[in-house]
Amino acid sequence: MVKSYSIHVIGRVQGVFFRASTKEAAIKYNIHGFVRNEFDSSVYIEAEGEENNLEKFIDWCKEGPELAKVEEVKIEEEPIKNFSDFIISH
Repeated sequence: MVKSYSIHVIGRVQGVFFRASTKEAAIKYNIHGFVRNEFDSSVYIEAEGEENNLEKFIDWCKEGPELAKVEEVKIEEEPIKNFSDFIISH
């Protein structure tokens, strides 16, 4: 079943290739949506996909790329928006 989540990642997540790595993980797990940096130095993601793939993607978000230090991940279920791919938003 397809689900949609907003994912707010807090910690040392900017300047560590988090957005580019998130896109790679999204492609790997067939996730659609977007990732963007926030003004408060966090990263915001909207992700849609099959529930089991989303679980793997969220697990990845809790670790992030090698240089990241994820301190907190906030997840909320969202209405389906039917994203067609996964982009890095600015």
